[in-house]
Amino acid sequence: MTMTDENGTAAAVEVTAGKSAARHPVNVPNGAGVPASPATIDPEVWPGVAQPPSGTKALVAGKAAGLLFKAALRRLPVIVAYPDGSVVGAGGPDAPVMTMVRPEAFEARIGDNGLIGLGESFMAGDWEASDLAAVLEVFAASVDTLIPKPLQQLRTLYLPRTPRHEQNAEQNTRSNISRHYDLSNELFSNFLDGTMSYSSALFPLADGALDSVPWEALAEAQQAKIDRLLDKAGVRSGTRLLEIGTGWGELALRAAARGATVYSVTLSSEQQALAQERIADAGYAGQVTVALQDYRAVEGEFDAVVSVEMIEAVGYEYWPIYFQTIDRVLAPGGKVAIQAITMPHGRMLATRNAYTWVHKYIFPGGFLPSVRAIEGVTQQHTTLRVRERMGMGDHYAATLRLWEERFIARSQEVGELGFDAVFQRMWIFYLAYSRAGFQSGYLDVQQIVLDRREAQL
Repeated sequence: MTMTDENGTAAAVEVTAGKSAARHPVNVPNGAGVPASPATIDPEVWPGVAQPPSGTKALVAGKAAGLLFKAALRRLPVIVAYPDGSVVGAGGPDAPVMTMVRPEAFEARIGDNGLIGLGESFMAGDWEASDLAAVLEVFAASVDTLIPKPLQQLRTLYLPRTPRHEQNAEQNTRSNISRHYDLSNELFSNFLDGTMSYSSALFPLADGALDSVPWEALAEAQQAKIDRLLDKAGVRSGTRLLEIGTGWGELALRAAARGATVYSVTLSSEQQALAQERIADAGYAGQVTVALQDYRAVEGEFDAVVSVEMIEAVGYEYWPIYFQTIDRVLAPGGKVAIQAITMPHGRMLATRNAYTWVHKYIFPGGFLPSVRAIEGVTQQHTTLRVRERMGMGDHYAATLRLWEERFIARSQEVGELGFDAVFQRMWIFYLAYSRAGFQSGYLDVQQIVLDRREAQL
């Protein structure tokens, strides 16, 4: 999964806190829920979290941010409880509750760093919520109105810009990918199902039943998602398949079981190692190649191309190259099936230059496309055309709920791997906010089929 938008909807660790610096064991009883942030946070490990901004500028910005926040709350169906006993918000008795622990620190963080500060303040323990996803869903549903429009137009003057070393030029991409996917295979195995699929599942249920789908249904739903993509791409015995973004190998395994020959590329060394192990154990090493390679360097000709939630890591400047590469290697008569997390086109345009919490902490260089952008890029830069698409955002909300519940239940195991309480709060926030985005309709996920058929006259 690659999730990124202007709200900072994800959390992991910065590169210095990725595989070693963030690993300080935390003792959290299994099933105890979100771990409390420690009273003292190591500033070398978590420089953006250990202390809130200070000084006159931060004080003034924090006061202003606090006033804007409370003004927004008076229009939102949420309750925010402050330590002095005051309550702000337009929510009724059943509304989700956000509990302020250190309101001055919270305000200083959002005043200094916009919505990046919302996540950092949660990581630091400046606020809590008994139903985190429900609170965040309120904010996700109201993202366009949280800040008055005149101030929104000024945000480019004070919000941070994307560092040059995080832009998805070919020399940076492997570093960007490794900061998330090379954290630890064991970390991911603690909350993913046995297929090790890190993307939306496709449940055989009506949307209304998805909020109660059990963990035991997840693996089969992940395989159903993969099978639908393989079907749409026409993958069968003898198919030469290119997979852009290996994950941990489940799609390659299922394609090989159909008799296809698979060339799969990844920039994660940890994913490559485990995928190769799983493929060899299943007896398909002769049919599947997993290469540590940038998609732009792929050569050859393929009957089908499949890519699951990888376009989000490409970066909007490189979407033409991504689709041009697919166009270049696709054999005549071939088909393409991709799964992509999408956002509304207007929000995409408004935020394409933003540097967010998700960039800072989990997916550097990433950005979500809109369906309109995918259609436009392929029309302008390739011979490919979108022929079919299916939205399944509610299925992603259900998938994320199961991951979140599993991660919280495995808190002890995650702590024993060396991932500290701040990391765990970040990860839980990432999963909860991502789920809120889909539940609110702000985000969607699409299975999109492309080919080169000429328009019918």
